[in-house]
Amino acid sequence: MQKIRMDMSIGSNIQKMRYQCKLTQDQVIAKMNLMDIPISKSSYAKIETNRMNIKVSELVALAEIFHCEVGDFFKDLK
Repeated sequence: MQKIRMDMSIGSNIQKMRYQCKLTQDQVIAKMNLMDIPISKSSYAKIETNRMNIKVSELVALAEIFHCEVGDFFKDLK
């Protein structure tokens, strides 16, 4: 049986959306912390570079911060 590899890395989409909103990582982290989503700069940077998986609660918070739908983070993924 051949293993199917699916690239489900959404970090670059998160980074693009942050750039579109003209926000720094520090600004996004501050907004997340105000929403009771504790995240460090190191953890957030790892999410954007696909070195750490994102939690659903973080994904929902980012959708609110970036004024988008959660599904928007999955656009153009293979």
